[in-house]
Amino acid sequence: MDSGAKLALIAGLFSLTFMLNLLFGYFRGKTKKYSFKWFLCIHLPILFILIVRVFSHLDFSYIPIFVVAAIIGQVWGGKMEF
Repeated sequence: MDSGAKLALIAGLFSLTFMLNLLFGYFRGKTKKYSFKWFLCIHLPILFILIVRVFSHLDFSYIPIFVVAAIIGQVWGGKMEF
């Protein structure tokens, strides 16, 4: 895989991680703190991103980038109000 394709894959996965955690962060903000639903809203997106990362054949060195995207998505999603 050339560097352009790899960069596009990383950017796409970063965006997917952010958007998925934005949604789950919104739901987490509406649940009771430390409840089972709250726990799922934090940890369920990790499973999806792990599966996508494994199938995309990215190594472990890119995990910190996706952790940053997940944290930003969870925080911003928790602050969203409609």
